[in-house]
Amino acid sequence: MLAAVALFALMDAGLKLLAPHYPALQVATLRGASALPLVLGWSLASIGARGLLRVHWPLHLLRGGLGVTMMAGFVYGLRTLPLSTAYAISFIAPLLVTAMAVPILGEKVGLRRWGAIVVGLAGVLVVLRPTGQGMMTLGGLAILLAAVCYAASAITVRVLAQRDSTQAMVFWLMLILVVGGGALSWHEWTPVQARHWWVIAGIGAVGTMAQVLLTEAFRRGEASMIAPFEYTALVWGVMLDVALWQVLPDGMTWLGAGIIVASGLYLVRRERVRNVVRPQPVDLP
Repeated sequence: MLAAVALFALMDAGLKLLAPHYPALQVATLRGASALPLVLGWSLASIGARGLLRVHWPLHLLRGGLGVTMMAGFVYGLRTLPLSTAYAISFIAPLLVTAMAVPILGEKVGLRRWGAIVVGLAGVLVVLRPTGQGMMTLGGLAILLAAVCYAASAITVRVLAQRDSTQAMVFWLMLILVVGGGALSWHEWTPVQARHWWVIAGIGAVGTMAQVLLTEAFRRGEASMIAPFEYTALVWGVMLDVALWQVLPDGMTWLGAGIIVASGLYLVRRERVRNVVRPQPVDLP
């Protein structure tokens, strides 16, 4: 999950570079199209065509629709918001994942883990200021919508992982992103400038690796435990903002980031303690 977050941050920087020049849905389509050949080659080489076709279609279509909405909302928000601010707003997703995982997946979340997540969200409020600055703009609301779609998509991964392969989940997500995003953006499609092709290629490469790692992370771990590692994206967002756009976060942003990271580290420590004290099954003769 940590590696996936780092690679997604690089991909998001590429999306932010493209966002001012193309419609949001077109950027989402280009993101899927740039990754699709790599995903298809990897899938055919590892599980073959039959493994891609024998899947749970309704959930894949639902996840694809969520993916199109998520990408379009996130790209739209990146037009006006720094990466670090966009990530701060999107950090509501771990709480949404946890809330959905309890009734849908039957996962158990203790009070201390709930408390740590709430503390992390308080750090997000510090970043946004007590007045919620940034959230009530159209860009902020678009990022918030993307976070809701991301959380719902994470839950579908946990359900799909019980029967479908990682390759199938990544492939169909990218294909639906291309077909759905392309159909919705066709009427406003803008020719791609030659200087942006290297950015699109980079988005495809790092986005593919990140998507595979993310899908595998939610396959192997509880959704409510894996999701808080998203908090590390804020560190990458700050560094990329400074390096590419010369935007330096102020003191309140750093304070909020510290609270968020501290809560994430506590969650990791709490999970280790929980694993140590959890009774182990004993094989009886």
